[in-house]
Amino acid sequence: FELFCAPESAEKLWDILMNAGASAGILPCGLGARNTLRLEAGMALYGHEIDATHTPLEACLDRYVKLDKGEFIGREALAHQKAEGVRRKLVGLEMTGRGIARDGYPVYLSEEGDAAGIVTSGSPAPFLKKNIAFAYLPVPVPEIGGAVWVGVRGQRVAAQVVATPFYKRPKK
Repeated sequence: FELFCAPESAEKLWDILMNAGASAGILPCGLGARNTLRLEAGMALYGHEIDATHTPLEACLDRYVKLDKGEFIGREALAHQKAEGVRRKLVGLEMTGRGIARDGYPVYLSEEGDAAGIVTSGSPAPFLKKNIAFAYLPVPVPEIGGAVWVGVRGQRVAAQVVATPFYKRPKK
């Protein structure tokens, strides 16, 4: 959850929450924990997967774009892109080789070719016990299970394209 309050109430709210959850073993966590949890859940983060240079259609967020709901800034460009098709697409990666894909690392479609894409977020996934990442790749992207390589400290490390979200909570 993300809570908002007046700055002068922040310390009091913190204390109330920590005291209320003490018997359940509540612990504070920071942005690093938030980042791995949102990555496992396949959630895009502004400044990483979404920004002024990537459209919602490229980020696989088209379910939030309602072109038939009237005018809005960018509608014409998105309608054109939808009609023409996207040239790049956000995909999930799972490292199959030994290495961690980090933000900004290049992604290759072969062991010899030039970089074709870039990692936008990458991290070990504590719950899944795997190294996962989001990356933009050119369309057509490799199919689920398709091999790619991530440049990790000058070495190409094997990875595969996987479905997102990486983790989906079982329905009860």
